[in-house]
This record gives sequence, C-alpha cells and structure tokens, in this order.
Amino acid sequence: MTTVTSTGAPAPAVTTSAADRARGLRWSLTVGLLAAFVATCTTTGLPTDRLVLLGWVLAALALQSLGRGWSALLRLLADWLPLVGLLLLYDLSRGMADGLGMPVHVAELADADRWLADGVLPTAWLQERWDADWWKAVASLVYASHFVVTPLVLAVLWLRDRARWVGYARLVVGLSAAGLVTYVLYPAAPPWLAAREGVIEHVDRISSSGWAVLGLPKAGAVLHTGQGQVNAVAAVPSLHTAFAVLTCLVLLPLARHLWQRVLLVSYAVVMPLVLVWSGEHYVVDTLLGALYAGAVWALVPRLVTALGTALQRGRRTPDRLVEPAG
Repeated sequence: MTTVTSTGAPAPAVTTSAADRARGLRWSLTVGLLAAFVATCTTTGLPTDRLVLLGWVLAALALQSLGRGWSALLRLLADWLPLVGLLLLYDLSRGMADGLGMPVHVAELADADRWLADGVLPTAWLQERWDADWWKAVASLVYASHFVVTPLVLAVLWLRDRARWVGYARLVVGLSAAGLVTYVLYPAAPPWLAAREGVIEHVDRISSSGWAVLGLPKAGAVLHTGQGQVNAVAAVPSLHTAFAVLTCLVLLPLARHLWQRVLLVSYAVVMPLVLVWSGEHYVVDTLLGALYAGAVWALVPRLVTALGTALQRGRRTPDRLVEPAG
C-alpha cells in the first residue's frame, strides 16, 4: 500500500511542470521569431513575396507545435502545404496573365470614375488636396498591411479554431481564383500607369511615400521593388480591397467588443480610400473588389455544402441496375 500511495500523488505535478516548461519554451521562441521579423522589416523592408511571408508564418506555427508530438507537426504540414501550393500557383499565374494577348483596358475605368464623380477623376482630386505627412504614414501602413493580414488571420484561426481556418482558407483560395480569372479576361491599367501613358492627367504612385515619414525609407524601396515584379495590369478587381472586406466579413461575427468591430469596419473602408488616393486603383476597381469579396463570402460555403451533399448522395445511392431474380 505504501508503494501505491507514493507513486500516485506526484505524477500530476511532474506532468504539469513539463507542460508549463514546453508552453514557456514555445512562447519564448515565438516572441524571438517575432522580434526577428520586426528587425528584418525595419532594416530591409516589409517582405511582399508570399513565399517569404508564409515561411515566417509556418516557422511560428512550427514553434507552437513544439512539445506536442510529431503528430502536431505532421498536421501542420498536411494542412498548410496544399494551401501554400495553391497560393503560389496563383502568384505565378497572375504574373503571366498579362502575356496572354488580351487587350489592356486603360481609358474605360477612368471614364467610369469620372461618371461616378460628376466629371472629376477622384485620384487626381485627392492627390491635389490631401498631402499631410500623417496621412502618408497611415496610407503606407494600411497598404502594406494587405501582405500581412491574411497570413496572420490564417495562422491565428489555425491555432484557435481549425474548422474556421478551413472555411477561411477556402474563401482565400476562392477569392484569389476569381481575381485571377478576371485579370486574364479583363487586364486593366491602374491610374498611375494610365497617367504614365498619357491617357489621364498627372497622377503619382505614392503608396510607399509614408515610409520616409516613418523613418523607414528602405521599407518603401523594397515594397516598390516587389510591386514591379507582379502583373501591372491586374487592377480589376482590387484584391487589396477585396481581402480587407473579406477579413471584415469573416472576423466581424467573432468580435466581442465595440472597438474590434469599429477597427474591422474602418479597415475595410480606409483601404479603398488609400488605394484611390495613392494611384493604385480607381474607385470602380475598389467597388468591384468589395463585390467580389461579398460574393465569395456568400457563395463559397454554399457551393462546398452543395458539393458535399451531392457526394454523400452518390455514395448512398443503391445499385438499381441489378434486375430482381425471376
């Protein structure tokens, strides 16, 4: 009886201590990784390459899997590798979309914006009147957030609620695919490119102008270089707007506090304003981006449900081709 008593009591304490040490190690390493990411952004600029950003995210998730066995790491790879592959395929296809021979639309979007604004081009009007340094800083941060927010939301959802992560990942892939199809069928020039070609009045591309205000000129230079490596005539729809609106739609039901809801809605509203002001998109591009986000958010879950129902019915349908005996 002495042996039974001595072996039963201390076991939970040892287990709890080991779990606490593993948890502390995970978060210590994750904080160190976050510090390294911030230092990299400060010295060399925010990375805009999707592979690089997803690499940082996967490294953080791998650290969170420490101490949880090989199954946790295998689950991470099984969940994320297909998603990473699809998004990288999207990036490669987007870069090649402007070489498929479709005519590039330049003047139509400017005409649509002038019609919406009673003859005024909103981008030119905003750039003439809105030049405060504080706004430049806010605009550059909001514009650059597009490259970080979606991977970050994916990472948080994967850690907290895998079912929601699966749903959000489907929306991300669906929205990217819808944008790619449109880029191929309707390549369109943004305001800064139309101005450079002399089709519209003078408009500057100033989405990176705020980094100098923030004392981080290298960040703006890196972002500008990354912009030059993607399809320049993929203006319709504005996926910057689309993903900001999608983030709002997905996270708004999860927001418990008023300030969270205000922040999400503000992000979805300020992003298109930044894009129009900076010469990256026309107003009509941003409206279409919001429409695409709403359509994907509403339709993709229904399509997945309908497909799953159809597959289940196919499995349950009895074989009626066998004629009864006699």
